[in-house]
Amino acid sequence: MQKYFHSVELEADKCCGCTNCLKRCPTEAIRVHDGKATILSERCIDCGECIRICPHRAKKAHSSQIEEIENFKIKVAVPAPALFGQFSNLDDIDIVLNGLRAIGFDFIFEVSRAAELVSEVTRKMIRDGKLNNKPIISSACPAVVRLIKIRFPDLCDNVMPLLAPMEVAARLAREEVKKQTGLSDDDIGVFFITPCAAKVTAINSPTTGEKSACNGAIAISKIYPQLTQAMEKLNVLEPIANSGLIGVGWATSGGESAAMLGDKYLAADGIENVIRVLEGLEDDKIRDVDFVELNACSGGCVGGILNVENPYVAQARIQNLRKYLPVSLNHLSSEDLEDFLWKGELEYDGDGFKLDEDIFKAMDKMEQMEKICATLPGLDCGSCGAPTCRAMAEDIVKGQAKETDCIHKLKAQIQSVYDQLKNTL
Repeated sequence: MQKYFHSVELEADKCCGCTNCLKRCPTEAIRVHDGKATILSERCIDCGECIRICPHRAKKAHSSQIEEIENFKIKVAVPAPALFGQFSNLDDIDIVLNGLRAIGFDFIFEVSRAAELVSEVTRKMIRDGKLNNKPIISSACPAVVRLIKIRFPDLCDNVMPLLAPMEVAARLAREEVKKQTGLSDDDIGVFFITPCAAKVTAINSPTTGEKSACNGAIAISKIYPQLTQAMEKLNVLEPIANSGLIGVGWATSGGESAAMLGDKYLAADGIENVIRVLEGLEDDKIRDVDFVELNACSGGCVGGILNVENPYVAQARIQNLRKYLPVSLNHLSSEDLEDFLWKGELEYDGDGFKLDEDIFKAMDKMEQMEKICATLPGLDCGSCGAPTCRAMAEDIVKGQAKETDCIHKLKAQIQSVYDQLKNTL
């Protein structure tokens, strides 16, 4: 079974075995046994919902340390547009970009610049009829792409085969620095300033197997204190910003869809809403839509768990910032779109949901699972350590749980024994 890097990690010492994370995980990737939660790697999509909901902070997201930039001669920052929504009273993006330079980065390339290019590529591909499977699903959110890959295989062909703006920005930045300095890739460190855990995972374990142009991803929450101090001390602003309202708008839900410049689109945010939309698409209940934008985090990227600001406050700030920006400052220099496309294909990866490698054994286990599930109370209470009774039945046939783990069945069994003993006295 293929192993994946995961940004989301569990600190077992802090876990008290509550079932908050268990009930919120969209892929049933969490189990609680012996008073501790465990994360099933093959099912985890790094959406961060477990981090968001855990009252004991037993889940965390791994990301790069800012000190890692010192390993390179040239340090490149690739900031997500969500970063701009973290600061109050900000009326000029250049303040943030100059702040990044002040804390040690030599070169800044906004992801919003690449977002404008990706939007133009998307519009061109739709206009030229190069995408036959409609509605087209955005590939920008790595948690959503991974979710489709493991849970909605019939929709894999509907996903836009485009690199995310983060990756496009990293590649363009790397090429610009190489041309300006003559240095090799090994001397250039490109770091994404990330709002979410899923993008950290996407850099270390790309969805289609391609090597990322990023050397790491630094959480906005990690860089925020140092960056804020640097911004307050700025005396002179160098003009660095080079993106418009279309690119910056990608920070919030609906921003990517608005960049399509059409009206037959759908935008949904929040992992539960995303799942409802994907189920509707799978069942062919959602029609008359050409483009679907899905963000695992509420509010879009401003809702990522590695941000510091309330997502709705950040969303309002982004909207205010866009008032001062031109529509778009970045356009395709060539008709060749190869540099924007995935080299591989999005393929179903359902290893985490297989009952057995042998199809006949899997069918037998499925039959057993249905019988076991019928005997369970159907309360989906999570007391057994599985999120639902069906998941519990699945664990039983896999040999990872036993029926008496169900507290209701155990109670009934104890009551039966008690009644038998009472009748013999």
